[in-house]
Amino acid sequence: MSTDDIAMREPRSHGDYQPGHALQKRLSGWKLMLTIAGLVVVSLVVSAGTVVGWTLLNLTRSIQTVALPGHEAPVLAGVGEWEGGFNVLVVGSDTRVGQGNQFGETGSELNDVNLLVHVSENHDHATVISFPRDTLIDIPSCEQDDGTMSDPRTMTALNATWSIGGLPCVAKTLEELTGLEIGYAGVMTFTGVAQLSTAVGGVDVCITEPIFDPWSGLDLPEAGWNTVEGGQALAFLRTRHGVGDGSDLARISSQQVYMSALVRKLQSDGVLNDITKLYSLAQVAAQTMVLSSSLGSLDVMVSMAQALRNIPDENIVFVQFPVLDAPEGYSGKVVPDWNLAETLLTKVQNDEPYVLGDNSIGRGSREAPADDTTTDQATTDAAADDTAAATDAAAGDQAATDSTADATPADTTTTDETPTDTPVEPEVIEGLVGQTASDVTCAVAN
Repeated sequence: MSTDDIAMREPRSHGDYQPGHALQKRLSGWKLMLTIAGLVVVSLVVSAGTVVGWTLLNLTRSIQTVALPGHEAPVLAGVGEWEGGFNVLVVGSDTRVGQGNQFGETGSELNDVNLLVHVSENHDHATVISFPRDTLIDIPSCEQDDGTMSDPRTMTALNATWSIGGLPCVAKTLEELTGLEIGYAGVMTFTGVAQLSTAVGGVDVCITEPIFDPWSGLDLPEAGWNTVEGGQALAFLRTRHGVGDGSDLARISSQQVYMSALVRKLQSDGVLNDITKLYSLAQVAAQTMVLSSSLGSLDVMVSMAQALRNIPDENIVFVQFPVLDAPEGYSGKVVPDWNLAETLLTKVQNDEPYVLGDNSIGRGSREAPADDTTTDQATTDAAADDTAAATDAAAGDQAATDSTADATPADTTTTDETPTDTPVEPEVIEGLVGQTASDVTCAVAN
């Protein structure tokens, strides 16, 4: 080994630059551990963001959708304040395919629940119309699975529409029946209803007597308030033999008991103002429903839900589409009551608010007793909020009055001026069957 080689292996002087040694000294001990921990945290955050992004992307890609003619594309590219009104059709299917063995078997698939949700242009009121499944109506020509067009039909039950042309045919039929443009639609199955009810934490419903219905599986052994979720929520919405007179019309009014209680719960829990909770519910809906392609976006669903958050409960009206008994030869069926239906539809089409007349509650429900101290928690919280708001408002008004009295001399001069912006009282529509979300009602046990 040469002298030069030995010299190259000798340590450098203390003042020489030694990057490896210096870095080791700077990162020794707890400083080294903090650096490693920081790198791990950053890696986890980046990885989590990537996973969440891919999860949402894959979820959006996996949503089952069907096109509604003329309404194929989602209207929003991202979450934002929804502009204008909209109509959403929600169909409940009785299919047993993929639902497990607990529901038995059936040889056909029917649209047994048909709800049309209308939100007004300025988001100050909403109407939810329930169409009785046995209503005899005209069904237009619809595209069938094989691409051919069906023949138009008359005096055909609404719940046969699904078997003709699926969700697009149901939407087209109700568009022609109501004169309302239906740009958004979705279909729910039994398991989907159960999963969504669980996702919201259950719903408090009131019943007049214990209900046991082996047909639907509903088993509520105590009268009064019961929290239903999962299978029991589904059974409550399905039960026909357990409420009222056992008819589909009685079932609609008991379903309105559930839906109004659900609205009060969402309002009182602040769900409609919580973007995280809304996305969570939208994901459950996306995984359990078949949606129109116009609705096949989490952003669209969340934005629609946000449009409801400022509507007072008393301005959310659940109504049954007006019907009359069908003529002889159509036992158990009903037909539209066009005089009353046209009054309702004109109000909805023109975005004009209205109120229900006295004794509007349906045959499967009744108002909760005034002295009932076991009202649902959502109503209790809302009442407390209203009382606090009224107290604050009264205090504010008194303070303003005192301040005005101190600041200005008394003036007894009168004026003939009258306000020109006095709000017009909503018209009362007598004969409509239904209730508002602020009406606390109980399902009447059969």
